[in-house]
Amino acid sequence: MKELSERLVNKDVRVIVYCQKNLFSTFPKQVNGVELVYIPTLPYKSLNQIIHCFFSIIHATFSKTDVLLVVNLAAGPMGWIPKLSGKKTMINVDGLEWLRPKWKGFGSKYFYYAAKIAVKLYDQIITDADAMRDVYLKEFKTDSKVIAYGAPKFSEVTDQDKLIYPSNSYYLIVGRLIPDNNADLIISAFLKSNSIKKLIVVGDVPYKDEYALSLKKLQNDRLIFTGYIKDQQQLMALYQNCFMYLHGHKFGGTNPAMLKAMSNHCAILALNTKFNQEMLNNGAFGLFFEEDENSLIQQFELIESNPAIPENLQKVVAKGLTQKYNWDSITDEYIKVAENLVQKNS
Repeated sequence: MKELSERLVNKDVRVIVYCQKNLFSTFPKQVNGVELVYIPTLPYKSLNQIIHCFFSIIHATFSKTDVLLVVNLAAGPMGWIPKLSGKKTMINVDGLEWLRPKWKGFGSKYFYYAAKIAVKLYDQIITDADAMRDVYLKEFKTDSKVIAYGAPKFSEVTDQDKLIYPSNSYYLIVGRLIPDNNADLIISAFLKSNSIKKLIVVGDVPYKDEYALSLKKLQNDRLIFTGYIKDQQQLMALYQNCFMYLHGHKFGGTNPAMLKAMSNHCAILALNTKFNQEMLNNGAFGLFFEEDENSLIQQFELIESNPAIPENLQKVVAKGLTQKYNWDSITDEYIKVAENLVQKNS
């Protein structure tokens, strides 16, 4: 939420962001006007979110702030805590956490309960896509304010040293190595295809995970795992020079990696979901594949035998970044929601 936080500061809003302490080696108290608080947690996917959310909300409840913006559904059942000090609350519920394969058994039930109780405990529910608003209307009989995630501004990378692989020689995946992003499906289909390109996978997970490890063991001359790339110029160079960006995310709403692909003029091949359809305007700004290997293999063959397809998509894709995905407009929307909540309290 760097883009939102810094814009809020520029509009004279005091912003405090809570960070997972174990992810940092240095601990500045402030960055670009944004105050930072570091909360200890455990580096395990089943516990770190809940623990971090709990202690962050406890701290925020008794801080000198007017409104809490929660951006993790794990904190759904904790919405009663800020009421102890009269704080107003809003929660961005993000994606369909209870359907994600990484949360099995108790985890899945917890996140469904978290969503169900969040709509009762928080003063304002925020969804980041119209399709996600529909989910909450149908599943929990609760309306929400739609505020999308913002797209970065395009900035062409001219430093050739940032380009690791020749332009148009590779497909690109960017995202966490978790089951619901379907990297395993895409990788399997790619390796079975006759593609003459490479597949570059950017991302990892910040914890020990058998799924991610099993994927990385497949690395070969055609399949390259880069891990996390902290150099943003290098990452943008990968976007801007890829043959096609592959997006397998299944359960989210507005996806930041897809927005980066759009803003960097990538041709996009995405999993056919209502969320991805919304972002790509039902096929106006990208292609889709079904959740099976044959669908992907067919698309690889079609695209590589018709290079005009990705070329045309690269020319039009950025037109899909309407005002809905503009960070300045998004910031104004959050301010309006916060001001309305405070006024109701006065």
